[in-house]
Amino acid sequence: QQQPEESGSVETNDDVQGIVPKKGGVGQPTSSELAFTQNLNLGAPPKRPDGGHYLTSNGVAITAHVQPLSFGVDDAATGNPSRDVPAIEQLIDKLDQHRGLLISSSYEYSGRYARWSLGFSDPPLEISGAANRCTIRALNQRGRILIPAVLKAMQNLKEHGTLLDIQTSASAANTANMSSGTGDHTEQIPTQIDVTVAPPPEEGTFTEEQRSRQPSLFSVVRVLLDGFGFQSNDGQLGLYGAFGYDLAFQFEPINLKQKRDPDQRDILLYLPDNIMVVDQVRGDAWQVSYDFCYEGKSTQGIPRTGDAQPFQPIQKGQQFQQRDTPKGDFKKSVESAKQKFKLGDLFEVVLSQIFRHKVTHENPPSVLYRRLLQRNPAPYGFFINLGEQEYLVGGSPEMFVRCQKTSASEYGPDALRIESCPISGTVARGADHLEDAINVKRLIANFKEESELTMCTDVDRNDKSRICIAGSVKVIGRRQIEMYSRLIHTVDHVEGYLKSGYNALDAFLSHMWAVTVTGAPKTWAIQFIEDTENSQRHWYGGAIGMLGFDGSMNTGLTLRTIRVKNGIAEVRAGATLLYDSEPQAEEDETELKASAMNDAISRAPTAESEIAEAVAAPKVGTGKKVILIDHQDSFVHTLGGYIGTTGAEVETRRSGPLALKEIEKMIDEGNKPDMVILSPGPGNPQDFGLSDTISFMLKHKIPTFGVCLGLQGMVEHFGGVLGVLDYPVHGKPSK
Repeated sequence: QQQPEESGSVETNDDVQGIVPKKGGVGQPTSSELAFTQNLNLGAPPKRPDGGHYLTSNGVAITAHVQPLSFGVDDAATGNPSRDVPAIEQLIDKLDQHRGLLISSSYEYSGRYARWSLGFSDPPLEISGAANRCTIRALNQRGRILIPAVLKAMQNLKEHGTLLDIQTSASAANTANMSSGTGDHTEQIPTQIDVTVAPPPEEGTFTEEQRSRQPSLFSVVRVLLDGFGFQSNDGQLGLYGAFGYDLAFQFEPINLKQKRDPDQRDILLYLPDNIMVVDQVRGDAWQVSYDFCYEGKSTQGIPRTGDAQPFQPIQKGQQFQQRDTPKGDFKKSVESAKQKFKLGDLFEVVLSQIFRHKVTHENPPSVLYRRLLQRNPAPYGFFINLGEQEYLVGGSPEMFVRCQKTSASEYGPDALRIESCPISGTVARGADHLEDAINVKRLIANFKEESELTMCTDVDRNDKSRICIAGSVKVIGRRQIEMYSRLIHTVDHVEGYLKSGYNALDAFLSHMWAVTVTGAPKTWAIQFIEDTENSQRHWYGGAIGMLGFDGSMNTGLTLRTIRVKNGIAEVRAGATLLYDSEPQAEEDETELKASAMNDAISRAPTAESEIAEAVAAPKVGTGKKVILIDHQDSFVHTLGGYIGTTGAEVETRRSGPLALKEIEKMIDEGNKPDMVILSPGPGNPQDFGLSDTISFMLKHKIPTFGVCLGLQGMVEHFGGVLGVLDYPVHGKPSK
């Protein structure tokens, strides 16, 4: 398996530990440089739009009204501005019982991610589907105004043979709800359109470059994106929601063996009409309200309402199984995969398992989201109420596909840039940042972890090459480090520029699903997953995000996600397997990856009173006085800081007769120090008269501790002999 071309040759451990190049210094532009020169927004919504009037391709007139939102409130106690936006906090609470979505990036990475939030509730339209059936439903009166435009688009699809059947309906309950407004909006307009997608042509009758254009649920999505498309600086209006794992089977013939939930939905998208946006970098927040007009009928004046469906916790007697894979059985699946690697059937594969929890009234999805956001900041945080008592709460670290028109590139001023960031290679966070550094070193030096990412990136480049301009697919970041609450990952960053005739949806489909959640070869890996895992994946391994009506896209993989359905929370976590995989380590990795989500479900925040009590607890050094004698050392105050963490009072004095005189004065005044620390320093102990200092401490019976030079002085004072090492160890870690 070859390295990505831009990553250079594989080094041995000896190379890593040996010569560090100091010449050359000619490199490719970094992702940060590219973001600056091409004016990329790093996934964040564009700056606050002006609003105005737009006309879509299908003849829908849109009016956008923009108004500011309060960005933080001064804390009366500290005078510091809060970073919370009250409207977003209210939205989080509302999503427990109203359909809608909140996406929040709380993670920054230069040239890759910025911090922002975007959300809405009570959207007018919902698009859902599974297998070859799709439903477009008006969720309120405002949505009914758009149904005729959608119906016309579906009829066009049927005329072209993409759809087999179209049915319209208006349920009695829905009609009653829709009839609560004013004027003539209650005339017989359908509230729901159900379509059946035609089967795709036989394998081999179309080119691989055209695979994403074959009939599927995405044919419905494509025609909606095209029909509602318009050019403006709005940047916010589009389709938002979730894409399930089983959507891959729309394009790849797989022998399905898992038992499927008959009520599952493979896709759930909303078209919103009232979007709240927070730009944490610029310190700005705003709300965009949209009105739609089609064939003389307008949403102007119709209330922005939606049905409330309060969250229902797990019910008494409801069936519950804590895991889908008994502890220890995951290792058997790893052994099975290793046999496939040995035969050459697979190069790598991602297997996963589920952990389940009961969700109570005290821990509704909004509480789980806030805990996860606090404990596991991520570039793709999300909280989606999917309706039907199903919620997704997640903090995904991995971009799936992001698309944006660039203002300046070698491929033209309107070139559509696509990018992704495959993640593979994982190590646990350390107890502190020093241990983090050690773990990073281990991760970078581990060839198995490197091979994982190399193969993932090779497949990702292949996915892009299907639809990108030849030569435009490049690795612009190799084995870069991203740190999360409990994990450290190695990440590659890959970009490409789409060929003429392809759009963001083609980019999305050509990557489905990412090799980092399936494996390679992709189709064989997906079949192995279907044959081996113990339950269907639902939304795991799919994507969440936004498909913009302006041609942009921003999606993240559905990882590190809690799926709540009928009061039961499911957390699925996987591990990337290779022939070199160690079964127990791979099972441990799945549990480590699931730990932040499991923690958000099961562990409530520590009460403020408990925190205050812990802070106030007496420390071992409380009430003690320590004198630190400095021998012109560069680290003496760091040493003093360590001692101070015990609660002791630390006083530092420069070595010499005057210091000893001051200590004697303290003794005479009844303030004898409890301990004296002799610091490190340059030179030899005799350069500082350390023997005299030690004799003074012995005379006054003051406990004394020597560090480095201080310890050397003690050795000489009591008759020891010091030597000189052949190789200095300053700055080297001790064993």
